[in-house]
Amino acid sequence: MNQIEVSIVIPVYNSSQTIAELFTRIDSFFAGNGKKYELILVDDGSMDSSWREIEKLKKENPEKIIAIKFVKNFGQQNALLCGFNYCSGGVVITMDDDLQHPPEEMEKLLSKYDDTDSDIIYGVPKNKQHSVIRNLGSDFVSKTSEYSSTNTTKGSSFRLIKREIIEEIKNKHHYNFLFLDAAINQFTGRIDYIFVEHHARKAGKSGYTLKKLISLYFNILVNYSAAPLRVMTYGGLFASIISFLIGTHFIYKKIIHNVPLGYTSLIVSILFSTGLILFCLGIIGQYLYKLFQLQNQKPPYFIKHILK
Repeated sequence: MNQIEVSIVIPVYNSSQTIAELFTRIDSFFAGNGKKYELILVDDGSMDSSWREIEKLKKENPEKIIAIKFVKNFGQQNALLCGFNYCSGGVVITMDDDLQHPPEEMEKLLSKYDDTDSDIIYGVPKNKQHSVIRNLGSDFVSKTSEYSSTNTTKGSSFRLIKREIIEEIKNKHHYNFLFLDAAINQFTGRIDYIFVEHHARKAGKSGYTLKKLISLYFNILVNYSAAPLRVMTYGGLFASIISFLIGTHFIYKKIIHNVPLGYTSLIVSILFSTGLILFCLGIIGQYLYKLFQLQNQKPPYFIKHILK
């Protein structure tokens, strides 16, 4: 059978110490189950020798690997979007490059897919082996972003996606930033999950620093949620009510007791209202900037090399 059955998309960032073992274990897994696969490795601006390792693997296994190198770091989500454009398998599996997702656990995803025929299967870790900051940040993103309100499953970067959903994302997702779980939730409600093993990193450290997690969450809010605009609406309404009550209080004291309004109350009111206005203008500015990027069709990534 010559047709590709499974495409595996893996964003790679500073993983020169694990990428060879990762490929060996993936190759061994598919040699055991007989499915024909392809591996798409997207080097997301690595600062180590990851690209040299990928080139070596590609040279040794030209029919099994597609290698892509970005000009700089564009983030894991955009690396996935890039990889989707080169997939040809009936289903697509995404996973991390650090061996925290054991490749052998793909069997659980494939079996669950055969049993349920869901559009997406999440491999949810029984016990996450990330750092405390990474776990807290990931939980905060998954529980507070808008997509989670209609998604009853737990998200994970280890997932199986039906080819039809990949095509929907490629053809209809026009943002220059992708948050895959939110995009998936726009195109399907047929989502399932299964518990999988999750191991500690064998080498290196996570590319998701606190700063990157905050940036990711902010991008999710602006691109996939109207929450900031709702904050402005309700926050402005609340501030208006408080300001009206405070103003009424001072007017009452002025009329009844002839108490001078005073410099302090005046300057506090001005600073509070000015700060609120600037905060709201900043939020509006971010939405306008995203619209500007969309209008000018700014690409989500730039490719330096492709080895097919």
